[in-house]
Amino acid sequence: MPTARPAAPPSAPSPVTPGGRRRLRLLVPLALLVVWLGLGGAFGSYAGRLGEVATNDRAAFLPRSAESTEAARLGEAFRTTDAMPVVIVWESRTGPVDDTRRAVAEQALRAAAALPGATGRVSPAVPAEDGRALQGVVQLRADLGRETADTVRAVRDLAARVPDTTVGLTGPAAILADLGGAFAGIDGLLLGVALGVVLLILLAVYRSVLLPLLVILGAVFALGVACALVYLLADHDLVTVDGQIQGLLSILVIGAATDYGLLLAARFREELHLHGDRFAAMRTAWRQSLEPIAASGATVALGLLVLLLSDLTNNRALGPVGAIGIGCAVLSALTFLPAALVLTGRAAYWPARPAADGRPPVHAVWGRIAALVARRPRALWAGSLAVLAALAAFAPGLDAGGVPQTELFVKAQPSVAGQRLLSAHFPGGSGNPAVVIAAADRAEAVATAAAVPGVAAVRTVTAGAPGGPPLVVDGRVRLEATLGDPADSDEAIATVQRLRQAVHAVPGADALVGGYTAQQYDTRVTADHDRTLITPVVLLCVLAVLVLLLRSLLAPVLLAATVGLSYLATLGVSAVVFPHVFGFSAVDPSVPLYGYVFLVALGVDYNIFLMTRVREEALRIGTREGVLRGLTATGGVITSAGVVLAATFAALGVIPLAFLAQIAFIVAFGVLLDTLLVRSLLVPALVRDLGDRVWWPARIGRPASRPATQDPTVERV
Repeated sequence: MPTARPAAPPSAPSPVTPGGRRRLRLLVPLALLVVWLGLGGAFGSYAGRLGEVATNDRAAFLPRSAESTEAARLGEAFRTTDAMPVVIVWESRTGPVDDTRRAVAEQALRAAAALPGATGRVSPAVPAEDGRALQGVVQLRADLGRETADTVRAVRDLAARVPDTTVGLTGPAAILADLGGAFAGIDGLLLGVALGVVLLILLAVYRSVLLPLLVILGAVFALGVACALVYLLADHDLVTVDGQIQGLLSILVIGAATDYGLLLAARFREELHLHGDRFAAMRTAWRQSLEPIAASGATVALGLLVLLLSDLTNNRALGPVGAIGIGCAVLSALTFLPAALVLTGRAAYWPARPAADGRPPVHAVWGRIAALVARRPRALWAGSLAVLAALAAFAPGLDAGGVPQTELFVKAQPSVAGQRLLSAHFPGGSGNPAVVIAAADRAEAVATAAAVPGVAAVRTVTAGAPGGPPLVVDGRVRLEATLGDPADSDEAIATVQRLRQAVHAVPGADALVGGYTAQQYDTRVTADHDRTLITPVVLLCVLAVLVLLLRSLLAPVLLAATVGLSYLATLGVSAVVFPHVFGFSAVDPSVPLYGYVFLVALGVDYNIFLMTRVREEALRIGTREGVLRGLTATGGVITSAGVVLAATFAALGVIPLAFLAQIAFIVAFGVLLDTLLVRSLLVPALVRDLGDRVWWPARIGRPASRPATQDPTVERV
């Protein structure tokens, strides 16, 4: 007979009393709260200071390896001073322009040249061929920064002295001034609108006073830390930031931090029903939320970092900046919010405090949706796929050739009106010539070759007065070709292509063609290349995260495919809505790529939230019943999170730029489509129809001892 194990000696009483243990458990959340309050106090102001290190100079975001970029680099050597032009157009209101008004215009130009922000160089007042307008160019200092708008305004005031004329200002300096005005106060305005919208939605959905404030406070803390890190990197020239990236960073952090916070808060409320102790409830909620939140953050961050493969500098800049923001959002959701929730306990959900009744909350609406999925899964997923495919059929009609200068801003801007005035009386490319850099000994041959159809005039930059000898720098000369069509038009781009072909054919000239139109063309070509390269890499990153998370191959492929189809459907809707509702004839070349990165990464987020819960339930009750339980448990929080994220991106519409308005619509509509159709009907119906096969090659079966009907929520469904 085996000897009996001796009885263990009685344990000594714990020296820590229950009250002492409770105080010890409070120390960690209190410490986390103090740390985040300190971070908020130290770095909160940086959310409004990114403008100090931001640049809205469009030349800073050119393709790195393009011909126009190399031409711009070589062309800098021909500038006697670093300058940017503002083009003034006077249109007569009373017949042809007479000598008196031309003389007053000359005086205004000389006075403008004497302004503190000017370089002292101006052109004469040149009359139009129709005799009804004058044109002059004032060179402003390129290092004016925020003073550019004030200097342009001073030039306008001087130009307005010419009697009986309508004055318009355009050109790089005027456009930069309007961009500065569009981004003025972006931090405060955009942040205020986004947070206000989020607060209203959370108050309406959760009918709680404290919970929305805690979630938003976590988002604000995350944004402050992210902006401080980005500020530090930009101040040391490690990243480049412009107004667009500022806006996208704010929206990404607020939207992601809110979504992750809602997921944790919903799981904590569910666990409070099952546990009497809030600390035990938070331990379970945090443990079950950690994996989906971390996986979601990794998906978005990796998708953004893939933008580092882009040859467009603004795309490359968004990659690390956005990834930093997402990392801060994840950190806040997993540290600050759990600490705040465990300290406030059930009071966070007041007046609808969750009772410790041992039953998960019942979601009547999602119970009915789950019942529909259970009855007709095949009809639901087939119908959903048909709707998405029909919308996606319009996607090829989306013109991503670039936004014309006249559509750069959503609202009317002075530089746009000035460009229209200029094009009405002068060659459309006036003030924005194509620039040719070539070997000095082949200057005449290049000038002759440059006279292709679409070029109105060619001139060589001289060392002194017009008509003098060419200015030669390092054995090169600079020629300027005035285009007959507006510099941002398809006709001008076709002219630049002909111009390049012609000057490249001049033996020994080593000619390069740059300028605004060439930059537009190179940006378009580079954006097409980036989409071809980056799209599959982002998809592979998303699949890798899903495979690791779900321990499956088939489920990740299905999820990625549904989100990709949702993206194409969103582009199809945009192709119809943009020209016929918003009046956009085309979209910026970067918009489809940004939309893809945001929608694929963020769209997969909601499927991650759903499928991690489905897998958790499937291990207990089987996949076909587990998807119903997962849908009812996560439907409310995921839908509210999707609405919040869509509304947050829609807030970008307060910035009057076509690029941001287009991004706002694509992401907001795409998120809603993915949340309400893909994640609510298509994915659950597919999983219900496939059953345990969806986890292939893993095998997940329902334990025989735990039949599906024992789950109370599924019974109600």
